[in-house]
Amino acid sequence: MLAKDLISDTIPALHTSDTAITALNWMEIFKISHLPIVNNKELLGLISDVDIYDLNNPEEAVGNHELSLTRPFVYQNQHIYEVIEIVSRLKLTVIPVLNEDKEFLGLINLNDLLHYFSSLMAIQNPGGIIIIELNVNDYSLSEIAQIIETNDAKILSLYIDSHPDTMKLNITIKINKSDLTSILQTFERYNYNIKATFMENNELDDLYKDRYDSFIKFLDI
Repeated sequence: MLAKDLISDTIPALHTSDTAITALNWMEIFKISHLPIVNNKELLGLISDVDIYDLNNPEEAVGNHELSLTRPFVYQNQHIYEVIEIVSRLKLTVIPVLNEDKEFLGLINLNDLLHYFSSLMAIQNPGGIIIIELNVNDYSLSEIAQIIETNDAKILSLYIDSHPDTMKLNITIKINKSDLTSILQTFERYNYNIKATFMENNELDDLYKDRYDSFIKFLDI
């Protein structure tokens, strides 16, 4: 998915003549902390609620505000992973999207990024989850896929989590079958270290919450 595919059609951009109180009202309505300031199709910058509170003049036009951020943006054809990296690094709740002529097209908000992350994890699809631990040098996606597919199953999503300061990986695999017995037996025959399995709905809910919390921590919002 590209940045242009997640542009919001509900959150407006600010004009230089809009007041600070207008900006704060929109931020409250849409549950965000940033809004772009646009003049025609030119992105002038991104204003935050902190910028507005620091000035302490609600009737002042946003065009007169000092901005704590530089002019962050992404191009419409950038991959969504790049969008997530920028949002995370700058701790943003929205990110402006420009075309190749640097004309403002719209913005992406954090909630839409979270929904996309949810779809990547195939949260809505029924099935079970296996977490295996292995050395970096032993990781083979083709072998993992072969083990699962030879048991008449398919991988819905796969998430890799590295261990800090080690050569270990945790591989979280969402599979389109709830009964994982035969798959687990095959992994064991191949000497894979099974760290955890999740086959019941309450177990899956706990894992999804953990992955969601990890993503929020990654974004550091």
